[in-house]
Amino acid sequence: MISLPQAAPRVAKLTALSIGVALLATACGGSSTPGSTGSTTPAASGIACPAPSASGGATTAPGAGGSVPASTTTTETPLKIGSLLPTTGSLAFLGPPEIAGVNLGIKEVNDAGGVLGKPVEVIHRDSGDTKTDIATQSTTALLGSGVSAVIGAASSGVSKTVINQITGAGVIQFSPANTSPDFTTWDDKGLYWRTAPSDVLQGKVLGNYMATCGAQTVGMIVLNDAYGTGLAKNVKEAFEAAGGKVVAEELFNEGDSQFSSQVDKVIASKPDAIALITFDQAKSIVPLMTGKGIKATQMFMVDGNTSDYSKDFQAGTLKGAQGTIPGTFAKDDFKKKLLAIDPALKDYSYAGESYDAVNLVALAAEAAKSTKGTDIAKQLKAVSEAGEKCTDFASCVTLLRNGKDIDYDGQSGPVTFSDAGDPTEAYIGIYEYQDDNTYKPSKEEFGKL
Repeated sequence: MISLPQAAPRVAKLTALSIGVALLATACGGSSTPGSTGSTTPAASGIACPAPSASGGATTAPGAGGSVPASTTTTETPLKIGSLLPTTGSLAFLGPPEIAGVNLGIKEVNDAGGVLGKPVEVIHRDSGDTKTDIATQSTTALLGSGVSAVIGAASSGVSKTVINQITGAGVIQFSPANTSPDFTTWDDKGLYWRTAPSDVLQGKVLGNYMATCGAQTVGMIVLNDAYGTGLAKNVKEAFEAAGGKVVAEELFNEGDSQFSSQVDKVIASKPDAIALITFDQAKSIVPLMTGKGIKATQMFMVDGNTSDYSKDFQAGTLKGAQGTIPGTFAKDDFKKKLLAIDPALKDYSYAGESYDAVNLVALAAEAAKSTKGTDIAKQLKAVSEAGEKCTDFASCVTLLRNGKDIDYDGQSGPVTFSDAGDPTEAYIGIYEYQDDNTYKPSKEEFGKL
């Protein structure tokens, strides 16, 4: 990971991320309908997770019907959005759903007549990962093309290599998947935003959930970068606050290919549960653990590695393992729209956050009556709060053009920004692996920061 210096925080940042997380809880903290009483998900000795909820997710409110009124303000410079999302590297599995989310958002904006009377343009570039310089090269190309906003990167570590380059150019950086708490206090000139919640929330949910499942001790295998160590810190704090003990915490670096030492040390500590805070290195780590007698039901994964492993492992390898992904469960109607954009989609992680990022940038441009990045940024918080609820570009822009204040709630859940550009409330989905090594929604947690 390339470390970049941080300057003084911008004015009006949150003074602390630990203002408080309010979890709306069932027996396991699910925000949806509780599961049947007395039923649990069987796991390793000492672990028994609550049964999946009967239903889950925030209900998407219907958009406004009728035609969209024409914009009273037109622009000579069309809104141009770039994407900096992974098609190569250790997070490449996140690229397809994120890119599909961006493309669906662009399509719906343009179907509704575009922004300020002009179609929105989109340019896609690969972010790679921290082992390469692809992100810097892609960012240079995007900035040279005159984009007003960049959707990305997915990796917090990658974003740290380009955030100064993007925001220093007066361009919005809007990540659908960055979760490192470091960005809350970054000197980004008010130009860095994200629809994914800080790992303060995901860490609290995962730490509390493992304790709820009955684990008294946890071992962790952690990617040594901003994402991995930040998330591990919050998992550990939550788990130990719930009365548990982290008995092993083994680090590895991006680019490592051998993990036997870390696995052996964690197993030697005899934990009830093991948290894997990795990217696609899980493909190498999981077989090492199962080969040494660790049961899938002892494994707890995170958004960086909760993926489709149906082509990677023998059937049943991950059956009963669980993982967390920020955001509400993708609804069937949204999945259908995404599949129309990319019929090959298998994962939907951060598709909603990417879709919401496009809509929010487009709506803020309408509110600002400008396609300039610095002008758009000044309206992003306003379109996310304290107005008339709306859930897609057409319904929201209709309200704006009729002189109404709007409160956009999207596919990722309620979206309300802090002054730091962070979501102040969000869902964390908990997923359970099936016999074919794919995962299905189990329950959700809703939290506020």
